[in-house]
Amino acid sequence: MLGGIGMPELLVILVIILIIFGANKLPQIGEGLGKGIRNFKKATREREENAIEHKEDEEGPGEKK
Repeated sequence: MLGGIGMPELLVILVIILIIFGANKLPQIGEGLGKGIRNFKKATREREENAIEHKEDEEGPGEKK
């Protein structure tokens, strides 16, 4: 799982995060991570769509491959 990180290691990491940030900050951290991942996926998808549109524009209307 995840390149050699098993369940015990993940639990230790979670406990350390709880100690450092506290239980009250975890929802805010999760929300921030979620927004960041969502924005990254959106940017990636938009870039792929722009690349496809650009490629179609270069080929011209009658030159489909």
